[in-house]
Amino acid sequence: MLDWEKLGHDYGQEDLILFKTRFDRMKNPLSGKIFKRLVLESVDWVNMVALTPEGQSVMVRQYRFGVGYSTLETPGGMVDPGEDSLTAAKRELLEETGYASEAWRYLGAVEPNPAIHNHLCHHWLAENAELVQPPEPGAGEVIDVVTLSETEIRAAVSSGELRHALALSVLARVFDLWPRPFVHKVGETEA
Repeated sequence: MLDWEKLGHDYGQEDLILFKTRFDRMKNPLSGKIFKRLVLESVDWVNMVALTPEGQSVMVRQYRFGVGYSTLETPGGMVDPGEDSLTAAKRELLEETGYASEAWRYLGAVEPNPAIHNHLCHHWLAENAELVQPPEPGAGEVIDVVTLSETEIRAAVSSGELRHALALSVLARVFDLWPRPFVHKVGETEA
């Protein structure tokens, strides 16, 4: 009853670099009315928690045009066409930070914004990551590489310095980031 029927689609002419605009014609299952809905098509993305042998997390700071300032986040990027997410994760970690790892573990995937996006962001854990070369960011990137302890990451989350949703998502799969302000027990009521 919740599924809408797709009647067709058209592509927009905008060059959005990361996205292709698609406009779907969708039929509401309850009213039968037709609506035009925007979908931003993209290849899948990856991001990772990269831990050094000392337990430091390799992080990046970079300017983000959407918010107009530099953000603290985990390394990550796009999965190239024909590439699997592990290959992309290894490539992105090396390009953005100069770090590499031979010990990778898949942590799952999330939908960045299922209201308008059609892709996934795959989360990876890279253990024993070592600096093997200078970073080689893309022409459109300026990146500052930093390493942070788990305590420093928690402090950055608590202070609001680290609030990139996809970075928080992958970090939360590795670290306990947020103190729990309360514990709810089933059947318990307020006095």
